[in-house]
Amino acid sequence: MNGSWQLRHKLKKIKQMKKLIFYFTACVMLALLCIPGPASAQKKPKFKALVMAEGGGHHIAFTKAARVWLDKLAEEKNFTTDYISNTDKIDEDFLKQYQLIIQMDYAPYGWKDKAFAAFEKYITEGWGGWIGLHHATLLGDFDGFKMWPWFYQFMGGIKFVNYIPKFAEGKVNVEVPSHPVMKGVPASFSVKTEEWYTYDKSPRPNVQVLASVDESSYVPASDVKMGDHPVIWTNPHYKARNIYIFMGHSPDLLENEAYKKLFSNAIFWAVKK
Repeated sequence: MNGSWQLRHKLKKIKQMKKLIFYFTACVMLALLCIPGPASAQKKPKFKALVMAEGGGHHIAFTKAARVWLDKLAEEKNFTTDYISNTDKIDEDFLKQYQLIIQMDYAPYGWKDKAFAAFEKYITEGWGGWIGLHHATLLGDFDGFKMWPWFYQFMGGIKFVNYIPKFAEGKVNVEVPSHPVMKGVPASFSVKTEEWYTYDKSPRPNVQVLASVDESSYVPASDVKMGDHPVIWTNPHYKARNIYIFMGHSPDLLENEAYKKLFSNAIFWAVKK
């Protein structure tokens, strides 16, 4: 009788132990499911973008606002952004990491020699795409630096002449609505605060113009005009997909739905081979 009781007692303990092991195993498995996997197991970013952004000066407010917007877009659309404020790191090996360069209000002078050479190769051999904003066409002899002849040709053979220092609102007219960069962008849209650079001539004979500004729409009116005034264009004579967007001075652009759509479209168009 005593032996029978002991056997039943042992069997009961074994059942309890099995239950404890089952619940413990279930808890461990649930915990493991809740722990993020290693970086290698995470979703791989679609592409890497290098953003050349000025670290100071009177464009810094735009740069800061654009960075917030761009980082949010990168998180939503699964790509990464690295920022630099000088060209010290740029050489061929460095640029080969990136499928897109965004020259965000970064002037085309004062670069290191190896950066000049690597950038030219990146564009001419089509290693990735390129977007230039605003200050990227500050072409001429500035701050003791000579103009970059290759970049001068890349931008359509233009040289900076003048600008509207007190700013003006202006209406941008889309000329090629069928271009992917213009998808969802209104036929015309207003830009509230801009300097509207003028050049020694229109780049139109050497590039594909996608949009221009109506100089008669300036508020307040200005005598700083160039007639045919392209503000968005691409140069099809280079392997790299490229687009220049003149507007890029004021942070209020990042509140402009048309501009944000244009910028976003440009990113995903330029990065495609």
